[in-house]
Amino acid sequence: MKLGIVILNWNGKNLLNKFLPSLIRFTPSNFNIYIIDNCSSDKSVEFITKKYINIKIIKLDKNYGFAKGYNMGLKDIDDEILCLINNDVEVTKDWTKSILNQFKNESKTGVIQPKMMNYYKRDYFDYAGAAGGFLDKYGYPYCRGRVYNKIEKDNSQYDKSSEIFWACGACFFIRNKLFKEMSGFDELFWAHMEEIDLCWRIKNNGYSIKFNHESIIYHVNAGTLKKDNPYKTYLNFRNKLFMLVKNSKNNIFILLLEKFFIDLFISVYILINKGFKHFLAIFRAYFSLCTHINLLLEYRKKNKREIKHYEIKSIMLYYLKLKR
Repeated sequence: MKLGIVILNWNGKNLLNKFLPSLIRFTPSNFNIYIIDNCSSDKSVEFITKKYINIKIIKLDKNYGFAKGYNMGLKDIDDEILCLINNDVEVTKDWTKSILNQFKNESKTGVIQPKMMNYYKRDYFDYAGAAGGFLDKYGYPYCRGRVYNKIEKDNSQYDKSSEIFWACGACFFIRNKLFKEMSGFDELFWAHMEEIDLCWRIKNNGYSIKFNHESIIYHVNAGTLKKDNPYKTYLNFRNKLFMLVKNSKNNIFILLLEKFFIDLFISVYILINKGFKHFLAIFRAYFSLCTHINLLLEYRKKNKREIKHYEIKSIMLYYLKLKR
């Protein structure tokens, strides 16, 4: 199978310098490596051009964010399988082998995520993807190996191929044809949660999302947009709302009402722990929902909504039980 490895980059020269060597070393030479550059101002393109002459560069004219940046950059890439990988990921020996074999053997598997480990605490799972993702009723994501901020040590407890609900966008293998049939990522999202939205749509169209434990990568997490950035808080809350309206089977008005009071409670916690800008970001997210509601409801009417998205009703209640 022909594999294209694609990195979306924005001002990530230092990260590329640190993590490209492992990618080059452990990726078979017959696979293409691409960098889609979101109009970086840190001379990322010049760095790649001089140091890695075999990497193909796709230059965009401005920063289009994660979703649109990938959609635009992938238009003319025709490799059968795509691996969308962050610039803050270290790969390991044979990291592509078992995943490509799985795609060959499972025609209805559309997306595969490798085992994601923490770059700094290498025997612990990574916060962003761990051993594969799920959602609670209210759109809060969690992973096998990471529930809220409780992160497990890897003791081989998830070492088998298994069905998951979503794969992390930090290292996201997908059939190219399927990505384009689904019209790629929803560009309304800009960044954050767009891979979960895409996985939900893919599952609604009869394909599986899988976890592959034999492929191992190490992820820095928040290497580009830091956790203390209020814009990250805004995108996370807004995009959860967008995703639920588009895809949830539940009565959406009751669900949003319940979610509003949960988020109101969370906003007080965030005000105390992160400050006013993060608190305000949550209300900006709800305002954005109001301005986009007609568009989102139109999508909801036209598209399939067949897959129940939650195994745990409330991840917060589940987390509180774990702490006892």
